[in-house]
Order: sequence, then structure tokens, then C-alpha cells
Amino acid sequence: MAADGDEDVDPVTLRAQARAQRRSIGRLSLLIRASLRLVWASGRGLFVGLLALQVVAALALAGQVLAVQSVLAAVLALEDAPVATASLWVPVVLLAALTAVSSIVGAVQGHMQRMLGELVARSMWDRVLAVSTGVGLASFESPDFFNRLQRVQSNALSRPYQVTQGLIAMGGALAAGVGVGAALVSISPLLLPLLVLGGLPVLLSSRRESRLEFDFSVAQTPALRMRQYLTLTQTGRDEAKEVRAFQLSTWLHGRFAAVYATYLGDLAAHLRRRARLSVLGNLGSAIMLVLTFAALVWMILAGRVTVAGAGAAIVAIRMLATQVQALFAGVQRIFESGLFLDDLEGFLRLAGPAQEDTRGPEAPAGFGRVSGERVAFTYPGSEQPAVDGATVELRAGEIVALVGENGSGKTTLAKLLAGLYEPEAGAIRWDGTDIREWSPASVRARTAVIFQDFVRYALSAEENIAAGDVSQPADRARVARAARAAGAADAIEALPGGYSTPLSRLFAGGVDLSGGQWQRVAIARAYYRDAPLVILDEPSAALDPRAEHELFTSLRQTLEGRTALVISHRFSTVRSADRIYVMDAGAVAEHGTHEELMAAGGQYAELFRVQAAAYLPPERNDAAR
Repeated sequence: MAADGDEDVDPVTLRAQARAQRRSIGRLSLLIRASLRLVWASGRGLFVGLLALQVVAALALAGQVLAVQSVLAAVLALEDAPVATASLWVPVVLLAALTAVSSIVGAVQGHMQRMLGELVARSMWDRVLAVSTGVGLASFESPDFFNRLQRVQSNALSRPYQVTQGLIAMGGALAAGVGVGAALVSISPLLLPLLVLGGLPVLLSSRRESRLEFDFSVAQTPALRMRQYLTLTQTGRDEAKEVRAFQLSTWLHGRFAAVYATYLGDLAAHLRRRARLSVLGNLGSAIMLVLTFAALVWMILAGRVTVAGAGAAIVAIRMLATQVQALFAGVQRIFESGLFLDDLEGFLRLAGPAQEDTRGPEAPAGFGRVSGERVAFTYPGSEQPAVDGATVELRAGEIVALVGENGSGKTTLAKLLAGLYEPEAGAIRWDGTDIREWSPASVRARTAVIFQDFVRYALSAEENIAAGDVSQPADRARVARAARAAGAADAIEALPGGYSTPLSRLFAGGVDLSGGQWQRVAIARAYYRDAPLVILDEPSAALDPRAEHELFTSLRQTLEGRTALVISHRFSTVRSADRIYVMDAGAVAEHGTHEELMAAGGQYAELFRVQAAAYLPPERNDAAR
């Protein structure tokens, strides 16, 4: 009968483990090369300088060992020849000079490493931000994407440089170790292998520690995101009003404290596991160090080493032990960072599809007809389609309205028509051509979209409007025309700095606008884009009735022949639309003009009468029918 441990030495298992190990080493080598390329591109001068300083530091350390030996030999020689004091000053001065060189090199290295680290971090931010702003909009509907983005922001941005730091530290430790080791070998060849073996326990334990650290980081990502969110709700400007109005501070702080307490408990358990491994590794190294010193004592007692050589050996052993630990610590840093870099590489690979946005033929400058043909879309993690077989049509120069109750799929359908989402079924066509045949970027460039939750940039009024088209420098005259068309010019020109005024109190000299004024600025942003298709999602949500009426009565003139899709809950604002589509449960329930839909007596007519009943007496409601 086979012993219980026989399974551990099964040849198939061993071969699989060996293959996995080779893949791990191969993958790590690729990540190391990628990190070196990044650091080299970010600051090659600093990188070369750091390597040169490592060599200088190594030579200085080796020189200190030999200088110590010379000092001790000179001190002992004074007992036999007291007049020979001059022979003592030379090694003493040399030792002091080498010690000063080591200190100066260490200080300069620290400053250079800080600068190089910032250069690498900037390069990584460029790549990460390119991915986060370039991936498809659907990615932002997935918690997995946010978890990965959080890990990249928290860990992986600094890891490429940490890999290089580990390599530099290893190179320095190796160079210093060779120098000090050569000096030690000149005293006694037996001591060097004992010291090298002393670093192996730390290396073995540190690899396991690195894996534990990566696994802990991955497991804690959702909790970290929740902690950051709860911090934002208690410190954010937009949230401050409601936190005070509903007296949420104690409740939110309690949630924050509970999440943090759970994290601290998990962290304590994690650190205990790491501490046990560290103790075992360092205990093993300490035992080997004791054996090294024991060997030195034996050699002294046996007369194999002189007193001066013994003193120098003690210094060399201490120096070399430090370098061996630094060498294996560099290995640990590389291995641990490699785990995070693998995660980073996975995130950066998302840039591939984003880069595809600019590939392919350009979409035409205009169209005669835009249609969505039985399009469907389901958000990640959801089982219920947000849009399910919807068919709509917009002809050039038309104003088409999209209405329906909350959750009926209006905004999602608008995003599909704008090319922000790709339909899972059906197609979006311009004059019969599927827009997927053109580069997505060019399709989106032909569309101006202002959503209900538009962004209020803490920038100048001019920049807020010119953000509609950043393909060229802002044109003040064009900005002013867009502001006038949207009815925002009077409010902006009355600001202290006019169009140069920052629209936020976050910065000095900034002014905040009312909700209605911001709405007009957002609409001006859409007009500034000068795209053939304009999508306005609840454009009058923050406007007063008079401003709303003025906006829609002048909309056709303002659009100057462009096609508009208007999403609204207010049925009174869409009566003049060329065609109205009514959404229900992701599908188009009915469509037609206002008069046709009222005559049909369907969902539109019902919802219109419900809204009218809130404003008109019963007899006027009867007339509205």
C-alpha cells in the first residue's frame, strides 16, 4: 500500500507544478522587462545615475572593510612601535572618507529615486486614464470594472517603479556583496557561503508573504471602495446639503466605522500571518548568522585569523548580512509587485478595444435618416433588458420626442442611437448603413448629447461650453453664439469675469450658477458641438415654465436644420415634435404626432391627461381631450 505522502511526489503532479513554475518565472520576466522599459522611457538619465551610484556605494562598502582591517592592524602595531603613529592616520582618514561617501551617495540616491518614482507614476497615470476614459460606457455599469480600477489606483500605479527599485536594490546589494564578499574571502573563504545561505529562509518566507499580500488586496477591494464612498458622502460639496438636512452625519459615520472596523480585523489577521512567516524566515537567517560567528570564533581560537582580520571580518559579516538581506528583499519586492503588475496589465489590455474606436472609415458628415431597428440592450449583471426590440426613426431636420415612465428605457435607447452603447441585437443605421461599419469615434463626433445628469465642470464658463467640441481650440465668438442660442448669454455676461469666470466656488473668484442657468450652459455645450444629431435628455428639467416654453418654441430655429431627439417627462413640451415615441418596458408602445396619439387613446393620451389634471380644472381637462 502506498504511503499517504506518495501523492505529493506523483510525477504528473510534479511536472504540472514545474510547468506552472516556469510559466510564473516567464511571466515575471516579461513584467520585469516591461517595467524596465517604462522606467527607462520615463527617466533614463536618473536611472543610469542610480545604477552608477550603486556601483560607487558598493566600492565604498568594500573599501570600508579593508580600511577597518588596516586601522586595526595599525592600532595593534602601535604596541610594538609607538612612534609609528603616521601609519594609523592614513587608514583612519580613508575610513572616514569612505563612510562619508556612503552617506552622501545614500542621500543623493533618495532624492533621485523620489524624482524617478514621480516620473514613472505620471507615465502610468497617463496610461490608466487613457483606459478609463476610452473603454466602452458599458464598462462603468460593471462592479468588476470598478474593483479592478480601484486596485490599479491603490496598488499597481506604484508597482512598476517598485520592480525597478527592487532591481536597483538587488544590483546594489549584489555589487556591494561582491565587493564585501571579496574582502571577506581574503580573510576567510569559509564565512562567505554561510552568510549567503543565511538569506535563503527570508527568500522562501517572503515569497509566501507576497502572495498573501496580493490575495488580501484583491479580497479587500470592495470594502475599500465602500470606505472611500462613505468618506465622499461625508466630505463632498454636493452631498453636504442633504447630510445636514436629514442629519445623516452620525448614521454615515457609524457605517464608516463599521466598515473600517471589519477591515482592521481582517488586516490584523493578515498581518499575523505575515508576521509568523517573517519570524520564521528571520529566525532561520539569524541561526545561520550565529553559525557564521561561531565559525569565526573557532578560527580565531585556532589561530587561523589574526586579531585585525577578525575585527574586519566582524564588520564584513555585518555588512554582508545586510546586503544579502537587501538582495532577497529586492527579490521579494519584485515578486510581490509582479503579482500586482499582472493585474495592471490585465487592466491596460482594456485599452485595445478602446483604440479600435478610431479605426475604420469615417462616418459621413450628415444623414437623411437615422433609424434604430429592433435594437436590444441589457446592462451587465442584469437579467431584464433595458431596451427590448425598439424601433425608431429620425429624419434629417426633425425634432423627435421620446417619452415614457421612469425605467422605460428612454435614456438607454438614446445612448444606443448616439453610439455610446453597442446593441446586443438589431442595428443603428444611418441611411441604411449600420454604424458599426464606421469608426465609433467618428459616429460619436457627429452626435451632441446632453444628459439630465450633465457634468458641471469646475472650469470657466467658456470652457464649460467649449467642452462640446475639443477637437480644436475654443472659439470665443462660437461660444457666445452657442450661449445666446441656449439662453445662457445674459447670465454669463453678468458674471464678474464674463466667460472667463470659473463656474464653481471650489476655486478663488469662482461663482456658482442656479440649476436653470447650469441647464442652459449644458444646452449651449450641445449647440457648440455643431453635430447633425442632437440628443437632449430632459433639457428643461431645471427650467422654470417660462424658460421651458421659450426653449422649445425656439428649438427648431436654434437647431438650424439639425436633427434632435428630445427626451422628456413633460408631455406639454413635446406637443410640437414632428413625431413622438412612447417607451414602455424597453419597447416602443406607440408613436405618432401629438394629435394622432391623443386620438388613439393609448398610453400617451392617458399619461398626458394625468399630467394635465394637475394644472387644469376638470372642464379644461375635458377640452384637452
